[in-house]
Amino acid sequence: MSTPQESPHETWTGSAGARGPKVRSDCWAGVELRESGGLELELVSTVESYYGEGIRALLRAGCEALGLVNAKVRVEDGGAYPWVLMARLEAAVKDADVAGEDWLPELEAFATTSTSRDRFRRSRLYLPGNEPKYMVNAALHGPDAIILDLEDSVAPSAKSAARVIVRNALRQVDFGTAERMVRINQGEMGLADLSFIAEHGCHLVIIPKVEDAEEVHAVDARLRELTDAPVLLMPIIESAKGVMNAYSIATASERNVALTIGLEDYTADLGVQRTKEGRESLFARQAVINAARAAGLQALDTVHSDVSDPEGLRAAVLEARGLGFEGKGCIHPRQIPIVHEAFVPSEAEASKACAIVRAFRDAEARGLGVVSLGSKMIDPPVVKRALKTVEQAVQGGVLDASWESEEGGS
Repeated sequence: MSTPQESPHETWTGSAGARGPKVRSDCWAGVELRESGGLELELVSTVESYYGEGIRALLRAGCEALGLVNAKVRVEDGGAYPWVLMARLEAAVKDADVAGEDWLPELEAFATTSTSRDRFRRSRLYLPGNEPKYMVNAALHGPDAIILDLEDSVAPSAKSAARVIVRNALRQVDFGTAERMVRINQGEMGLADLSFIAEHGCHLVIIPKVEDAEEVHAVDARLRELTDAPVLLMPIIESAKGVMNAYSIATASERNVALTIGLEDYTADLGVQRTKEGRESLFARQAVINAARAAGLQALDTVHSDVSDPEGLRAAVLEARGLGFEGKGCIHPRQIPIVHEAFVPSEAEASKACAIVRAFRDAEARGLGVVSLGSKMIDPPVVKRALKTVEQAVQGGVLDASWESEEGGS
């Protein structure tokens, strides 16, 4: 069954979602408020024969929960999950300016897991915040993090509805081991976004186009008002002013765990074209890396915008790693394996790191205050870097998890 198109004579007090014959895993909801007459519910669904009765029961419960008494409600369903149906109906009701409570789906156990400051963030997969069809299977691609994006990938007219989709996805979608990130909007709109994500299983908030520390302070302060959860922050530097203020931005909040750069907006701000060679952005990238390192944060690189260029991506990741970046943004799942592979230490790097860790632990066991490997002295920062290399090598399959019990360490 195909979903009907909107009639030119059709008027709705509030609406949200996607409609049309090509819609999959999503739906559209329209609400027409009336002065009397009770509630009228219409459903057109591509899965009517399987789930029609259940969907109607869900929608009736939603209308009651959202305070709809006298209204016509129409839902055009393209096989949406219950949490999507709930989000679209709630957004349509809010678009109609009905003052009701939020209609929250259950908070699943996997949405209550925590993250850590120094976890690996080699890959972060951007997902449009108003497109639930991309969210449900995102974990299958194995990114280190997923980003539910409320900013650039969402049209201005859809931003309010996207907030509800993102909130429900955080509560209902199993993203596996991926860190759950949300990129909010700029300014006051971004601060309003926080009320939809702060207490719903978001691990990390990405703040876009940051130009000064005050923007980070504002997000930090709003989070403190909303939740006791240890939500982390990652500012994105995307302008010349932001680059010049990178260190103050990096140190603006104890919630900051990483600093990243967005080169499309940065090069536009400079008035130059972004090139594969990247000479026009080298200063900015190094500034972000140095600011992050000085503040004790991870430095994460921008996205590679050409999905059809895997070799170019591989070269870009190797260059980024050589500069000091620890991760890269992905705009398509096929980019993730390339990013992971390029950020995995080589066997030689892993072997050297194992030797450093062994030498340090041997010296500790013997109560020695000085650690050396061959003719070179080993200080704590070197050991810390070696431990990180070993962890990356184990995660990437270069080292076995039991490497310490194996002779030679590889």
